[in-house]
Amino acid sequence: MRPCIARLMTAWAALFVLLAPAGSGGAETISVGTWKTAQTIQPFFYQQFLPASRKVEVFPFTNPADQKAALLARSLDMCGTTLAHAIQSASLGQPVVVVAALCNKCSALVVRKDGPIQEVEDLAGRKIGYVPGTMHEILLRETLVKHGLSPERDVRLTRVDFFDMGMALARGGIDAFLSGEPFPALAVHKGYGRILSYPYYGDAVGTVNAGMLMRRETVEKRRARVLELVRAHATATRYLKGRPGEWLERAAGFGTSREVLREAASNMELAWEMDEAFVQRVKALGERMEALGVIERQPDYQRLIDLRFVRRVLEAEQ
Repeated sequence: MRPCIARLMTAWAALFVLLAPAGSGGAETISVGTWKTAQTIQPFFYQQFLPASRKVEVFPFTNPADQKAALLARSLDMCGTTLAHAIQSASLGQPVVVVAALCNKCSALVVRKDGPIQEVEDLAGRKIGYVPGTMHEILLRETLVKHGLSPERDVRLTRVDFFDMGMALARGGIDAFLSGEPFPALAVHKGYGRILSYPYYGDAVGTVNAGMLMRRETVEKRRARVLELVRAHATATRYLKGRPGEWLERAAGFGTSREVLREAASNMELAWEMDEAFVQRVKALGERMEALGVIERQPDYQRLIDLRFVRRVLEAEQ
């Protein structure tokens, strides 16, 4: 899909959410936002795991900030978000709650295949593409600092849309990018990119990446609805993990070939479960974000991450 078309589709999706009717034929409509990627695909399967009295409309976005904005504007009932963006939003006092995990892993630092960059230290003075407010930004900043490079002084961080990163790298507009799949695998597959590293944190943070977000008002006043959606999310996640062929076949419908998705699959992990260890990993991520200057203060993680609904789903299975 061409970048300009992808961005236009995102804008139209946001507008359609605002104008969409509440439902038809007696079915209550639930609006869910996500990305059109293999690792964030679960909402497209919710419908088959919900009662007939529910109609799910899934709206694709290209970044977490737009999804969160639509959620807070009440245009969405639930949406995907990176955990970094959830932390940032909560640190600003925004009434958002993570009710389930969405995916883990999925990131890679990519350089030109035949370029001179062999180690992270070789990025000094180079132009690196990234998307602000994402897990990829935090991973990039952390990787640079870990290797003795200042994100502000030693490299040139350049805002580039995910859909534009590959072309920018291939044409020499940037020297590297840190992005989510399938763009790293696509760069390798097309022959212009090389994976420099999979820049995940150590045991403290691990490979956590994204979750499903809702408004606090919804969580407090419509708990049955929240539980219903979390259960659908859990069931969809398990369904896809148990059917990798169907997972990648459906994801290929988003515009990336099955061959590329198979190459990326080992770096993608669908998720839904959360526990206290998950909360501690997210908290450790927030501490790194504050140390890197991305946020000024820590949010209340017990309010940001609500484990009750995931626990209810697990308890019902025992």
